[in-house]
Amino acid sequence: MMIPFSKMHGLGNDFVVVDERVERHGLTPARIAALADRHRGIGCDQFVVLRPACQAGADVFVRFFNADGSESGACGNASRCVADLLWRGEGRRRSVLQTRAGLLPASVDGETGLVTVDMGPPALAWRDVPLAEPADTLHLPLAGDPAAASMGNPHVTFFLADLLDLDPVVAGPLLEHDPLFPERANIGFAQVLSRAAMRLRVWERGSGLTLACGSGACAAAVNAVRRGLVERTCRVEMDGGALSITWRDGDGHVLMTGPATTSFVGSFDPEIYPS
Repeated sequence: MMIPFSKMHGLGNDFVVVDERVERHGLTPARIAALADRHRGIGCDQFVVLRPACQAGADVFVRFFNADGSESGACGNASRCVADLLWRGEGRRRSVLQTRAGLLPASVDGETGLVTVDMGPPALAWRDVPLAEPADTLHLPLAGDPAAASMGNPHVTFFLADLLDLDPVVAGPLLEHDPLFPERANIGFAQVLSRAAMRLRVWERGSGLTLACGSGACAAAVNAVRRGLVERTCRVEMDGGALSITWRDGDGHVLMTGPATTSFVGSFDPEIYPS
């Protein structure tokens, strides 16, 4: 039996999306990792599975998997893609995504096609990031003085005077597996450009360096606001493009706005991939 999928991306951060709301397809971590392989599979940064919602007020339950088959609590760029898919396929201009990180309301601007996702409030306590031991999440006890926040998955942000001063492909894997991060961590390297803009590159746990990271952009903006470096609305420029991030005053929710694109649709035979 062939399984249909959509290949989508948010600013080059790409996903394979499979709909399991009607039927399960035996997508084990090993099979997901094989499908995510760019040489022997379809290829993607993250694999996304849609399931029936099981929480009141939600339209769909979304599961996010890294390229190595491990599961992540949330993914900002993938959430925008799912919201776009529901809009184009089912006419839902507004939707609520159930994730392991909570409910994420999303809306699509029909004129621009831009998608806004309410990523909820950041988790800033050391236990919630999580860290392996008590520490000030605004100034972690690591060289480079990074800050940490969780946007449904753990993020660490290093603020650099110039992004050219560091190679994320070298530093990222070491920091991802630092003992301070019991669940590993996504590692962001940010350069503040002005009170309203920053540059960001993210080494994503289980996937590597990506062209963009939605939850990483949210975390970087939050950490920059916490340090007084930017305003609460900030343009975050990444290798694949830019997102607008607003850390709302009052309820503390983080809003992420940007594009979502379908590259192509297809189908695959699960039997040729390991289970």
